[in-house]
Amino acid sequence: MTLAQTAGPDMSGWYLGFGIGIVVVLVVVALVVPILVLAHKIGKQAPAISAALQQSERNTRPLADLRQTIDHAGVITAGLRRGRERLGG
Repeated sequence: MTLAQTAGPDMSGWYLGFGIGIVVVLVVVALVVPILVLAHKIGKQAPAISAALQQSERNTRPLADLRQTIDHAGVITAGLRRGRERLGG
């Protein structure tokens, strides 16, 4: 028997493969965990953000009627201008 037959199979390729696999898994975990933590924080803040946006919509809803107010003001000032012209002013 030779020395290679008594020493057993060469496992260095397997050890190298397992080492590379473990490194790859650790790198993926290191990249994914911060993303998940950030997503969790955003998820916790989402209800407050939604409530603030709804309050903003309620507070600015009257601005939609501003165009109508401007139109009425234009009609009123035109009428006042005509009245002043008729009175000689």
